[in-house]
Amino acid sequence: MGESFHAAAGPALLAVWPISEPVSVAHYMAVGAVMFVAGVVCMAVKRNALGVLMGIELVLNGANINFVALSSPYLRGLGDPGGGLGLDGQVTALFVILLAAAEAAVALAITLNFYNNHATVDVDRGEDLKG
Repeated sequence: MGESFHAAAGPALLAVWPISEPVSVAHYMAVGAVMFVAGVVCMAVKRNALGVLMGIELVLNGANINFVALSSPYLRGLGDPGGGLGLDGQVTALFVILLAAAEAAVALAITLNFYNNHATVDVDRGEDLKG
């Protein structure tokens, strides 16, 4: 089945879909951008507090993929860095992961407290939280 599909499509399919191309920074940036946009859409659409928290995590993970991809000299095509460790993106991603863990813990505690008081986690019902 695969042979006949590629034979029928011919070189036109390979021109549109370069599957034999090596993975580069652009591929990682595309995945990071898709995760970022999915997180923003999730935060904008969801009314449930847990769904909003999942959207925030997607945004942070999309940014982490971009940090790590842009810091890798191998992915940028520079080969061996020669000097230095080149861990700027990895260290930044580590701090973002730590920040996300702290944010998730605090937000989950606030959500559980809100659920105990209102018996719902609908963010539209949070009118009494306005200061």
